[in-house]
Amino acid sequence: MIRVFLVDDQQLVRGGFRMLVDSQPDLEVVGEAGDGAEALERLSVTRADVVLMDVRMPRVDGVAATRTLAQRPDGPRVLILTTFDLDEYAFAAIKAGAAGFLLKDAGPEELLGAIRAVHAGDSVVAPSTTRRLLDRFAAVLPDPAGATPADGRLGGLTEREREVLTLVGRGRSNAEIAAELVVAEATVKTHVGRLLAKTASRDRVQLVVLAYETGLARTT
Repeated sequence: MIRVFLVDDQQLVRGGFRMLVDSQPDLEVVGEAGDGAEALERLSVTRADVVLMDVRMPRVDGVAATRTLAQRPDGPRVLILTTFDLDEYAFAAIKAGAAGFLLKDAGPEELLGAIRAVHAGDSVVAPSTTRRLLDRFAAVLPDPAGATPADGRLGGLTEREREVLTLVGRGRSNAEIAAELVVAEATVKTHVGRLLAKTASRDRVQLVVLAYETGLARTT
C-alpha cells in the first residue's frame, strides 16, 4: 500500500485529492496539512511514501517544506502540484529536492500514475510540460555564459553522456532518446544511471535542472 500525504491550503482541494487517492486499492491517504509548517510537524510522526505538495501556502511554503523533507533520512518523495501560470516557485522546489511536478489540472489517471511512478523511485518530468516550465523560468537561472560542457560538474562525463544529459534536459523519455541516438533503450538507462552517479544527482529531475544550469539544454 502506498501511503500518501496531502499538503494544500485549500480544504476543498485536499478533499478532492483524498477522494481520488482513497478510491484506489493500492493507495491510501495517511494525513493532510494546510501549510508547510503543519506538514513538517505531522510528517515527523506520520510515515508517508509520497507527499502531494502545493507551493504557494502561508507560513512555510512548499519550497521550504520540500527542502526540509529532502534532508530527512528516508524522507518521503515529494510531488509538486503547480499552477503553471503563476508558480515561479516550482523550479525552486524541484531544486530543493522534489521528485517532480504536475500541473494542478492534470487528469485523475495522470495524477495517480505520477504517485505510483514517484513511489517506484522514478521522477515525474512530463515531456509535454518540462520545456515550457523551465524555459519560462530560464531568466531566473544562473547565467550560463561560463557554463559550458567543461563546467566542473560535467568534467567527468563522456561525450555520449553529455548528449544524453542534453536530451534529458529537453524532456525526452528514454525511448525517445534511444530513437534519436539510434541505441537500445537499455543503453540509455545505463547512461542515465551513470549520469546520476557522476553528477551526484538524486533523480532524473535533478538531471534536468543540471542540464539547464550548465546551458546544455538551452541550445535549440
